[in-house]
Amino acid sequence: MKRPGPLLTLLAGLVFGVFLLTLNATTGTKSTSNPYGEASPGVSVSATAPPGSASPSPSPSPSLPPSPSPSRSAVPNADYAGRTDDDTSAVAVSLRGGKAIAYFCDGHDKESWLKGAVEDDGTMKLTGSHGDELNGTLQGDKLIRGTADVGGQRYAFTADRAVKPSGLYRATATVRGAKVDGGWIVLPGGRQVGVVERDGTPSAAPSIDPETGTVTIDGQKIIARPVSP
Repeated sequence: MKRPGPLLTLLAGLVFGVFLLTLNATTGTKSTSNPYGEASPGVSVSATAPPGSASPSPSPSPSLPPSPSPSRSAVPNADYAGRTDDDTSAVAVSLRGGKAIAYFCDGHDKESWLKGAVEDDGTMKLTGSHGDELNGTLQGDKLIRGTADVGGQRYAFTADRAVKPSGLYRATATVRGAKVDGGWIVLPGGRQVGVVERDGTPSAAPSIDPETGTVTIDGQKIIARPVSP
């Protein structure tokens, strides 16, 4: 048999080469990613969120606790006594538990009992009968400065902190058939100012013994006691 010639051999090689090129073009090399989201070697993959999923919101900043209000000094439980600026009358104020009772008297025939509350800032507005009013302000815990409106007249006053036996005293009793109501202010230094009413008629009060509160009215001894709200 006669062997194929060189031309036939060259033609067969060309056909085989075209076949290989066609096969590579149809199959190609596809980039794939593994099921865990990692890129195949040599291939870069940009991560994107699945459709419909929201981006995570930033964590909120922790809220700070509110700043505490400035602390205020507690209203003291104390007694105060002093004179009006014109030196005609005396004023005493007793404070207990944020409440106050005050007494104004001229030592002759004018007097007034007043009461009310003390605010956290040390101010007070005390009221009495016949429209009487006392407005005062604590200066630290050392004194009270204010005004007293009594009997249609205004009196400015300063009352210093009192140390017993200084302070405010009161006595009520029936003496010789008359109702007696007396008030006394013992000032620092021992001076006393007071008014006693007998069945509503005022007059200068006799002195009390500050150590015992004993006072003699119309020949009868009664006890004047410290006053607190």
